[in-house]
Amino acid sequence: MTRKRFDQMDCSVACALNEVGDWWSLLVVKQAMLGTRRYVDFQNRLGIAKNILCDRLSRLVENGVMVRVDVGEHGKRYEYRLTDKGRDLFTVITALRQWSERWNGEKDSMKLVDRQTGAPLAPVTVQNQQGHSLTVRDVRFVDDNGNPLEETG
Repeated sequence: MTRKRFDQMDCSVACALNEVGDWWSLLVVKQAMLGTRRYVDFQNRLGIAKNILCDRLSRLVENGVMVRVDVGEHGKRYEYRLTDKGRDLFTVITALRQWSERWNGEKDSMKLVDRQTGAPLAPVTVQNQQGHSLTVRDVRFVDDNGNPLEETG
């Protein structure tokens, strides 16, 4: 079964889903954020089939989320490292984690804390330019001309 592509959609969310929008890709990125670098370690820690992992790593490299680096140990040996683009997914992964913990309960013992203070992270929120938290009820979706995109039916 081929994964649906959203190349022709004029939508930022669809564009992001093309790059990291399957079950395994974000888990691979999260594992890289934990420090995993080598193929065999991704495979062991995630319990992912080799063919799926190979496909996801290739796609993440192709999309600029990760880079494959020859570390030259014992002949050819590669590591996979996050790029700036990949590290920018930290907010997305943290938001998904916090959303899941709120609605599904805590499923593991991992906590995210500030490296300097050891304090837990505050909930990820969408903020206006003055730093006030907003919900979906506080925003309006508009086009480039400022016209509302909501249906008026």
